[in-house]
Amino acid sequence: MPIYEYHCNTCEVNFEKIVSSSTATEPINCEKCSSQNVVKKISVGNYRLSSSTATTIPSGALSGCSSSSGFS
Repeated sequence: MPIYEYHCNTCEVNFEKIVSSSTATEPINCEKCSSQNVVKKISVGNYRLSSSTATTIPSGALSGCSSSSGFS
């Protein structure tokens, strides 16, 4: 089941919620104030790099893209 991030416009809190496909159409209530005035945030992937590799691309990230693919 996916975890979605939400922002409550009433109390300004951010929270996460596990949403199953069977409950995906139900309204979401804020975990702090129970308001339904919430918006789904756009989430980014959670990748962690050590400080020594912070400026490099993770291994395999672009493995499908190579200059020797035969296309000009």
